[in-house]
Amino acid sequence: MDAGEEAARKQIAIGAERFVSAARSPLQARCVQLARMGCVVFHYDMIGYADSVQLSRDLAHGFRTQRPEMIGTESWGLFSPQAESLAQSVMGLQTWNSIRALDFGLSLPEVDPSRVAVTGASGGGTQSFILAAIEPRLTGAFPAVMVSTAMQGGCTCENACGLRIGTGNVEFAALNAPRPLGLTSANDWTVEMATKGFPELKALYRLLGAEDRVELHRAEHFGHNYNHVSRTAMYGWMNRLFRLGLPEPVLESDFHFLNPAELTVWDDAHPAPKGGPDFERRLLRRWRDLLWTCDPQPPFWLTPPVFRHVFGKGLEIVVGRTLAEAGEVAWEPRATREPAGEGWRIQAGLLRNRTYDEALPALSFEPVGSRPRATVVWVDGRGKAGLLGPDGESPADGVRRLLAAGLRVVTADLFELGEFRPDGRPLRQTRRVDNPREAAAYTLGYNHSLCAQRAHDVLTLIQWARQSGDPVWLLAVEGGSPWAAAAMAVAPGALEGAAMDTRGFRFFAVSDIRSPDLLPGAARYGDLPGMLAVGLPRWLALAGEDGVSPWLAKVAAWREAAIEGVEAPPAAATDRLLARLIERVRP
Repeated sequence: MDAGEEAARKQIAIGAERFVSAARSPLQARCVQLARMGCVVFHYDMIGYADSVQLSRDLAHGFRTQRPEMIGTESWGLFSPQAESLAQSVMGLQTWNSIRALDFGLSLPEVDPSRVAVTGASGGGTQSFILAAIEPRLTGAFPAVMVSTAMQGGCTCENACGLRIGTGNVEFAALNAPRPLGLTSANDWTVEMATKGFPELKALYRLLGAEDRVELHRAEHFGHNYNHVSRTAMYGWMNRLFRLGLPEPVLESDFHFLNPAELTVWDDAHPAPKGGPDFERRLLRRWRDLLWTCDPQPPFWLTPPVFRHVFGKGLEIVVGRTLAEAGEVAWEPRATREPAGEGWRIQAGLLRNRTYDEALPALSFEPVGSRPRATVVWVDGRGKAGLLGPDGESPADGVRRLLAAGLRVVTADLFELGEFRPDGRPLRQTRRVDNPREAAAYTLGYNHSLCAQRAHDVLTLIQWARQSGDPVWLLAVEGGSPWAAAAMAVAPGALEGAAMDTRGFRFFAVSDIRSPDLLPGAARYGDLPGMLAVGLPRWLALAGEDGVSPWLAKVAAWREAAIEGVEAPPAAATDRLLARLIERVRP
């Protein structure tokens, strides 16, 4: 990008630059100077810029509004619910490009693989610290004007669902330790870095015996930049990192500014590839098809350890909490009802998760006169009201059947169900942060989705049920299967068995980025059947499915688990599942 001569002269006047050519293109300036220092320099265009326009700049960096024509299970585009369910993002694509750029650089015979670093500013700074976090082949990183405890990345190219939940750019930069790390600050969101973020990085490097390997070069008298002052700090850092032996400060000299026609790689012999919406759709479908975890059939070479590692660990990240991390759970009864001669007792109260400061309005149904033989965790899409009869106080018929079989039943209003909805209306769209751009990552890059939060609530229920020491069974009906399946996937071995009416639900088919059932990344690991396979107990009854998924069948064979398909019209599914569950639990 060319800032133009007028803007360049203003930069020179305030001491930010020395030469018009460098002020017009700080990108060219640092490439030229590093090459003059004896470095091999490879600069690639970020998506949407210069020659990389198969995905346009407006799409990759300026996306604002959901596109109905790019939503669907047969063809879809970036930022759609389908893309989010597969964890497909511009951020992911750019990170892949960074990895491939490193691959290319290391393939050159003149490159010393023991002396390789990455640098960039703003969005390029984000790519620099992300690449350093995941790439052990790098010797060091110098992300400029991006690492801070304040704004974490304003562009759609810097955000992805799940990326910064409970963490942020300072911790990402810390993943580079103990390798050398250089940073700059300016009069932008990095202005407080010297007191917020850098001291913690310094402490980490000190802990690792490498305190002298992390540097912050302050330039708060300038706005957001990678100007000559900041670049000079970077040149000195590279000089020391690569042991180039140049006298410092390393200063730029002027160079011939190249215009776009001189820089482009495309010409008549090498025409630019076509882009546009059709290319975008093909790209994302190809991306999905390359994932063996999305294949309809498990590969012949798949082994239980590989399955547990890939699917199990992947879904732990997707759900964001496991049963082992479910926390300290305490029951606070508020009211008890035990009608004479009825043979049952209901306790209403709050189920508190003290670890996460969460509370659920919950119900416990128990048979009177004998100790329950097991506990059934009932997950109902209507909340706990779905387990009460027409009077709103007595157990519904299905609960009575379980009580008569000697079983305890526990349930709760998961987040944004029942008592969480004072108006009584089901939630149709989830909350989002105050950002008009319709990209899910602005909200779900920093916060768990509602679907994940409800799965966390199911884990809290399971944790509570296990406190009695009795066997625990899971029942999910009336739209509760997505949250129950997600919880089951991160609670392997906790359940004796499960019965679910899935209604054919698939995360990949969710059609709104604000749907309560959107779970970013869930479709990447076999969708709902993949979750059931990871958490498969010894017995599983399924209604609403068209047969047993090959993934489920494969895992069932490994674990010698029984899977029963329950054929029933939707209105009768709960009754059929209850009958099978009671029959299975009976001694």
